[in-house]
Amino acid sequence: MKHWNLAIALAAALACAAPALAQVPPTAAETAAYQGLHAAAAKGDLPALARLVAARADVNARDAYGRTPLHVAAYARQHAAIRQLAQAGADLNALENDRYDAVTIAAVADDEATLRLLLQLGASAGQVTSRYDGTALIAAAHLGHDGVVRQLIAAGAPLDHVNNLHWTALIESIVLGNGGPRHQATLQALLQAGASQALTDRQGTTPLQLARQRGYTAMVQMLEQAAARR
Repeated sequence: MKHWNLAIALAAALACAAPALAQVPPTAAETAAYQGLHAAAAKGDLPALARLVAARADVNARDAYGRTPLHVAAYARQHAAIRQLAQAGADLNALENDRYDAVTIAAVADDEATLRLLLQLGASAGQVTSRYDGTALIAAAHLGHDGVVRQLIAAGAPLDHVNNLHWTALIESIVLGNGGPRHQATLQALLQAGASQALTDRQGTTPLQLARQRGYTAMVQMLEQAAARR
């Protein structure tokens, strides 16, 4: 019981803190101070981007937080700028200072359109990112971004990656979710894709036990039905 209470407390703390930690977009002041490619990316200024690229500006230049112009364009949802930077050789998988890539930025923002574009351009769905040694799939599962989860699964994201909290995407959809419709849809997508129910948390608790502990009846039924089919 003591271990379970500690796990619940940790999950509650992370549920509040993780979204803020996961996504640190440029502030208004940072954006206003940007110059060169960062400024053009933030504004979606394609002629300026073209001029700067032709002048051999560094397409992977970093701001004070380690964000490249591509990161900035992803935060700003500037799709044409993302495409132009990719064509100019920008690193689609670059990590900023907190170890987030553009794919995870889009996943956390529930930005399916930007994610779709990044994946079409060749960005990886499987990088290990963040201070939690997680993945975009784990981040999206935590937040119940079911459409993002389905995109990442289709792009080959690792279903059973275990982060340094000893949680998988499937576990996070339960322990950091609210048991509501979007987290249920997330869990269903993971189960249909074959995510493991055998992997446990650090205390050896299975996903089914975790769902039962939280009273997530619909999730319990999904897990039981998926187990019966195997």
